[in-house]
Amino acid sequence: MIRLTELSTPLGPMIAGATDEALCLLEFADGRRAETQLERVAKRLGTAAEGGTTPGAVVGESPIAEQLADELARYFAGELREFTVPLHAAGTAFQEAVWAELLAIPYGATRSYGEQARRLGRPDAVRAVARANGDNPIAILVPCHRVIGADGSLTGYGGGLWRKRRLLELESGQGSLLD
Repeated sequence: MIRLTELSTPLGPMIAGATDEALCLLEFADGRRAETQLERVAKRLGTAAEGGTTPGAVVGESPIAEQLADELARYFAGELREFTVPLHAAGTAFQEAVWAELLAIPYGATRSYGEQARRLGRPDAVRAVARANGDNPIAILVPCHRVIGADGSLTGYGGGLWRKRRLLELESGQGSLLD
């Protein structure tokens, strides 16, 4: 069962989904992306209802969501650089490899999609890497916002490029998002 909690952040409300063991979803609540991601996560975790894709999810607090809320508040205040919330980003083997590589990008750093593909040993898979980044179900903690275009431009972020810009500004030391 996935427990859903709405969290208030300086970048807008977010939906967190957690099992008893780990965070499996963190998405901005505006738009349809959160619903789509929840359906994908529920299906991959085997919590979708029989005969359909309706997620086996309930609204409610969880210890994981409480830890997440605390860590996000410290992150947005510029006081936390590394999250300790346990994660379970369920995807294909390729997606999970891409997401693991995202976790290796240091706080305050950025990489291009091409560099991510090279680090995975798949230099010709730039588009596939970009697609897997876009399918990342755990925003911010699995830092797909740290991946940019080869020319340094901000490209592709499910939460909107304005949020990506703000996250990168925060991580580059340009103040907290609570100011």
